[in-house]
Amino acid sequence: MPKRTPTRSEQEFQDLLRRLELALDASQIGVWEHDVRTNQILWDAQMHRLYQTGETMRVLPTSFWFDAVHQEDRQRAVQEFDEAIARRGAYNSEFRIILPNGEIRHLRSRAHFYVSEEGAPSFIGAEWDVTADVMLNAELKRQRQVAEARARALEESNARIEYAAEHDYLTGLPNRRLFDRRFVELHADKSISTLAILHLGLDQFKQINDSYGHAAGDAVLRAAALRMTAAVPGNSLVARVGGDEFVILLWDFAGVEELTRIAADVQQRLRKKIRFGQELLQSGTSIGISWSAGRRTRNLFTESDLALYQAKKLGVNRIEFFTRQLREDLLSKRRLAEELKRGLERGEIVPYYQVQFDAKTRSISGLEALARWIHPERGVLSPAVFLKAADENGLSADIDAAILKMALEDRRHWQDRGTAVPRIAVNISSARLFDPALLDSLQALEVPPGEFSFELVETIFLDDPDDKLLSNIDQIKQMGIDIEIDDFGSGHASLIGLARLRPKCLKLDRQLVTDIVESEEQRCVVSSIIDIAKALNVGVIAEGVETEGHAEALTQLGCDMLQGYALGYPMPAAEIGKLILPAGRTPAKSGAGSRMLAVTARAPGGLPDTIRQRP
Repeated sequence: MPKRTPTRSEQEFQDLLRRLELALDASQIGVWEHDVRTNQILWDAQMHRLYQTGETMRVLPTSFWFDAVHQEDRQRAVQEFDEAIARRGAYNSEFRIILPNGEIRHLRSRAHFYVSEEGAPSFIGAEWDVTADVMLNAELKRQRQVAEARARALEESNARIEYAAEHDYLTGLPNRRLFDRRFVELHADKSISTLAILHLGLDQFKQINDSYGHAAGDAVLRAAALRMTAAVPGNSLVARVGGDEFVILLWDFAGVEELTRIAADVQQRLRKKIRFGQELLQSGTSIGISWSAGRRTRNLFTESDLALYQAKKLGVNRIEFFTRQLREDLLSKRRLAEELKRGLERGEIVPYYQVQFDAKTRSISGLEALARWIHPERGVLSPAVFLKAADENGLSADIDAAILKMALEDRRHWQDRGTAVPRIAVNISSARLFDPALLDSLQALEVPPGEFSFELVETIFLDDPDDKLLSNIDQIKQMGIDIEIDDFGSGHASLIGLARLRPKCLKLDRQLVTDIVESEEQRCVVSSIIDIAKALNVGVIAEGVETEGHAEALTQLGCDMLQGYALGYPMPAAEIGKLILPAGRTPAKSGAGSRMLAVTARAPGGLPDTIRQRP
């Protein structure tokens, strides 16, 4: 009987099957069929390739597949197939198989239930290798987990850093930074009817430190913090703002009688003895109070500080309120400001230089220019005498400009004598940084790139610096003037701000250095700050180095430079010129050399034996 020629539709069907086979082969998808009634499976060639069986037979027992499935996945894969049979629905599974060579692969299997013309219940499905996808997803999941863990760690670290930035490390109380922020908030709150500051200074604290050591002083500070916190009402904030100084911020209190009662209660609690080992330590406190009812003033802290000064001047364990007489003292400060203004005009504000040493080699690595007032009647005055008056009367920027100009002149004078001048750090105030004429004036001065740095005082270093401030700082950096952060760790400096500004160096506040030899806790704090600085590629300078022990401890912790009275006091320009003058050169007797004192030579090894007496 002649062979029947396929119809066109049959030919198209055969072509479609061939294309489907090619597509399946190209996609490496295996096709299988499972007869539920006979429990046999039908595999195509691609299925054998997926499982690397080396076989070609099409009809297989189900055990062939079952034995290949990873032992940990078998029960689940079989259960999923049984469930599909029970509901006569789709089968959807993913499992691992073990190839004959021991390699593990991940397969995805999909199938649909159908009943053949003979009434046999069956599944027809497909399988393909998804190992690459599984491994990619696993890696993405791992990376996501790592990222989430790092994010959590960073968040926790930031929380700890922020807490540390706003709290005193020793007592756990809010520090000056947090106190200032809270005061500003309360001052702006119109619903607050009364506002007061109790300014406390511990009596006999220096004597306790000198007689029993810093550990005893720390015990007194911690005990005082606990007792103050227990004495004050809920509408208050207790903060440590200095070595032995605390403040209590009160709001919405009844009046002066309540303030007096609270102050007396605090005073009585702090008079109680404190046990330290076998010793009973006796301290106490003097308290200055300033308060307002109705009137709004930002001077409460200054007024309470004046009242505390008055209380200490009159004795110990005293309570003094800010008075009109003390206000007269404020007027005297204004008179000081007028004198200071005239002194600026007459060129009485000059730089004294304190040497900075490389922590490892103890060689000179920098100078800090510090303002001194050569007063015609009172002699050489340090910034402690006039800086607050300068800040309060808008003279800080003028002092900054004068010191920078003279430092440039001194540097040129030293260079003319053949001296290799180290980098010079000059303080710069907030007022100076916001001065619209700052950049033009710096351009006019022709500050040599890489030879000067500006130290930002702590009050500039905030979480959210003004855009104008950031812009000025960026342009200063572009001029080749480095940026350094002064008094870091004093309670005003923010680590978030540090990360944003990326200064060349930060200078550890002297309060962090004072107890670093005796206090393990203090060393941990300093070590953490140094680690953060190093992570940001920021150098670390330690000021307040007053002993060889300070120098050794700070060097071991990783400080880059050291500065302090143990290495040298601030000196006028001519004495610095002698110190850095090349060997064999004779100091000049004119120019900057007219403002000088004597200086001895650097001792070989150990601390440099520069100036040991105060200027």
